[in-house]
Amino acid sequence: MVIKSILEILSFLTIIPVEKISKENSLENISINMHLFPIIGLIIGISSIPITIFSFLIFNHLISGFIITIFLIIITGIHHTDALADFADGIMVKGSKEKKYKIIHDPAIGAAGVLAMISYFIGMTITISTYTDLFRLITSLLISEIIAKYVMVLQAYCSNSAWEGYSSLFTKNMKSKKKIIASTIITIILLILSRGEIIPIILFELFIVGAVVGFIIIFISNRNFGGITGDVMGATNEIVRLCSMIIIQAK
Repeated sequence: MVIKSILEILSFLTIIPVEKISKENSLENISINMHLFPIIGLIIGISSIPITIFSFLIFNHLISGFIITIFLIIITGIHHTDALADFADGIMVKGSKEKKYKIIHDPAIGAAGVLAMISYFIGMTITISTYTDLFRLITSLLISEIIAKYVMVLQAYCSNSAWEGYSSLFTKNMKSKKKIIASTIITIILLILSRGEIIPIILFELFIVGAVVGFIIIFISNRNFGGITGDVMGATNEIVRLCSMIIIQAK
């Protein structure tokens, strides 16, 4: 049952080819099992290892950073990066909640969205390119993905949806102390298993910084939209991933 839930979430969050799932209750099931998101973070991190090793050994660090960044964006179907753009457009436009809703759901990307995507892309490429140790880079990718997914779970637990839609299922079904505790325990175990030579105090710092970033985004989202959205959680994934990579490299 847990394996089926993980496969459903994997199909939802990535383009990794897994057995196609029924569309009838899949989103409901995924939202019910959102506490398992950190496991998908680990899987994404592991899937990046071959391309990381190949690009790191064949190309210079800047090109390697470019290739790894592209891979991370593509493996999630570009959904999180697109969400970052929509989030930026939504908070920059002036007007009512209804106007912001229209902007977020407009398929066209505005100037703020383009700037956010370019800034994120450059930030990830440069940050990854500064890693000179292959093992530390792989470890950092694993850890940053796990924490990014956990912070999305934390947001769903601590917030309400801005409007009815996909996000409302997640915020509704994550209102469980048992689930957030389970997700926290899963995250801690995965971080310990993935940390390599990274000392525990850095993991603690990453945990705290990730949570703080998540709550700051919640505050911004509440001010602009009256709650969080799927785009907010997707944007959080990208921002927390980048912040985690920067912090690990800075230590």
